[in-house]
Amino acid sequence: MSVALTTIDGYAPMATNGCHDWVKPTGMNGGVKTPASRTSSNMSNRSFGFGRKSKHYRLVDPGGRCNISHNAARRQSYRFLADMFTTLVDMKWRYNLTVFTLAYALSWLVFGVLWWLLALDHGDLVPENIANIDRVPCVSNVYSFSTAFLFSLETQTTIGYGYRSVTDACWMGMLLVVVQSVVSCVIDAVMIGCVFAKISRPKKRAETLVFSEKAVIALRDDELCLMFRLGDIRKSHILEAHVRAVLIKKRITKEGEVIPLYHFDVNVGFDNGLDRIFLVWPLVIEHVIDEKSPLYEISADDLEHADFELVVILEGIVESTGMTTQKRTSYLPHEILWGHRFDHQLVALHGDDEYHVDYSRFDMVHTVPTPRCSAKQLDILHSQGPVGGEGDGKKALNGSIPNTVYKLETEI
Repeated sequence: MSVALTTIDGYAPMATNGCHDWVKPTGMNGGVKTPASRTSSNMSNRSFGFGRKSKHYRLVDPGGRCNISHNAARRQSYRFLADMFTTLVDMKWRYNLTVFTLAYALSWLVFGVLWWLLALDHGDLVPENIANIDRVPCVSNVYSFSTAFLFSLETQTTIGYGYRSVTDACWMGMLLVVVQSVVSCVIDAVMIGCVFAKISRPKKRAETLVFSEKAVIALRDDELCLMFRLGDIRKSHILEAHVRAVLIKKRITKEGEVIPLYHFDVNVGFDNGLDRIFLVWPLVIEHVIDEKSPLYEISADDLEHADFELVVILEGIVESTGMTTQKRTSYLPHEILWGHRFDHQLVALHGDDEYHVDYSRFDMVHTVPTPRCSAKQLDILHSQGPVGGEGDGKKALNGSIPNTVYKLETEI
């Protein structure tokens, strides 16, 4: 079998080994710029397209919510009660406000019953004693359950209308006032603290941190790179921002153990500190697909049938509160566009002293010439040196890959 190379500009021929099969730019200057949301996975007839995708179930949805439920055993339910404050903060608002209201209402009711029992024991509920103006009751103007409940409410909320008050006729009344005052302080500290903690949670700050709808794979410095974009639409900045990514898929060990959800590290610059970012304008984060990458042996065709989930996590400190916030998202294989690149024309000088970021172009991508083979196959091709044919003096694939696309002709 002999192999010959023929140059054809701007054309993506179909080849047998994949590395000479390139994504075709569909327009001038590197392809048509298209919103990533419109570059869908049903474009199966395009050279960069993905076929009909199978059903995938996300572990992390694009908004960052983890689709995992924990079915704890009955004997472990007490652990949630042991950390009551965190349990209250994690509750939904409707349940949180219900607990807030019941905590106060039940405490008023319980102490109202205690004040009513104290008045009953002291004889303040007897009609003859009520009519006797010379008799000193335990609590003045408490002569029924409703008046005892109102006195409990006034005591705990420190309203103090001045109509009902504890007298020195019984020491139990003075002791009960002290107990109710302490209990009310504890309820205030827990309930108000819980509501304040829920309102000020840095989770809401993550709503203004955005990820691109799609990730892309293209060449950068002659290496295949996985890229995604992130930005912050709020003017206050995220301090000490850093990003990390993991790829979750099945792993089978040498001993035959099957690990269904295994975390493969996706290096986004940890070794040289590029994972720590200055997030003032939208940034494109890249992962070089090298021999340490879990995507090293995946080609464009393999990506169509791959089964994995790429989870991306952005963490940082909220400038205004000093709390740590986290934003998550994930990409499924059909959401990774092969042979595309993000549009960089979204930051421009506006006026004389300010840069303007156009977030309407945040998800804009365009096609670029990209070999459809895996990074491993591309490295093998680079290591083999020049591949047959003269190619009009152009550099071979072991050097800088030209934009001119090659057509592989096979003769048997």
